[in-house]
Amino acid sequence: MTRATTPRATTTRKQPRSKTPTAKPKVDVTLQMTDQFRELRLPSFRDHFQETATRAATENLSHLDYLSELTTRECETRREGRIRRLMTRSRLPLGKTWESFDFARLPLSVKRQLETLRDGSFLNRRENVLLFGKPGSGKSHALCALSQQLVQQGHSMLFTTCGLLVQQLLIAKRDLRLPKLIKQFSSFEGLIIDDLGYVQQNREEMEVLFTLLAERYERGSVLLTSNLAFSKWDQIFKDAMTTAAAIDRLVHHSVIIELNVPSYRVETAKKATSQAPKRTN
Repeated sequence: MTRATTPRATTTRKQPRSKTPTAKPKVDVTLQMTDQFRELRLPSFRDHFQETATRAATENLSHLDYLSELTTRECETRREGRIRRLMTRSRLPLGKTWESFDFARLPLSVKRQLETLRDGSFLNRRENVLLFGKPGSGKSHALCALSQQLVQQGHSMLFTTCGLLVQQLLIAKRDLRLPKLIKQFSSFEGLIIDDLGYVQQNREEMEVLFTLLAERYERGSVLLTSNLAFSKWDQIFKDAMTTAAAIDRLVHHSVIIELNVPSYRVETAKKATSQAPKRTN
């Protein structure tokens, strides 16, 4: 007997209800890009993209021209900021500039030497610059003026007097931080030591200075001024062997400049005296 089959009930699938598309919220592109440039740390883009876009549309500039102008602004802003930071770190006296230095007092050969050094290539070769001359000859001014020119090109420089430098080294040695301090100095392309030999130091002070010069040898440039010729450097380093070793390390890769000119301060005083009105009895 055949069992009767009951036909299956066909199920009707429910069609999904069509959703009404919701409108996307309108984005303020200007505000969005301002936030994005801030997040990307592009301050020049953030500050100038709107005005530059308006001008680009007016002058019919291409997209590449528009982008190039913004990129150029950003690079210039960053370079200016870096130079400001380098100048602050350098501790250079601001008044001793290239423009304020009286080059007319110098022999032509010395002027050419200083002019040649302005390109900064000696820093890349780790060469030293040694300026010698009597007090008031303009050694410090010339070296500071040159160093400011190098900072403007993006080189890292550090100015210090010999007396202050020696005290820093002594304190670091006492606190067992001398290697760390010397490593900090190594981050500068040029270390400027002003007035070497102007104040007489004791043997311990000169030992730490020699340690710095030895560690810096062929690793970074030293720029220094001194009123003592090499023949009198035994007064600085106290014994013949240390003196010879210090001179050898400084002179090996160096440019030596001698300012054999009268004292600028004495000349200025004489000039002021001669121009002063004479008193009549």
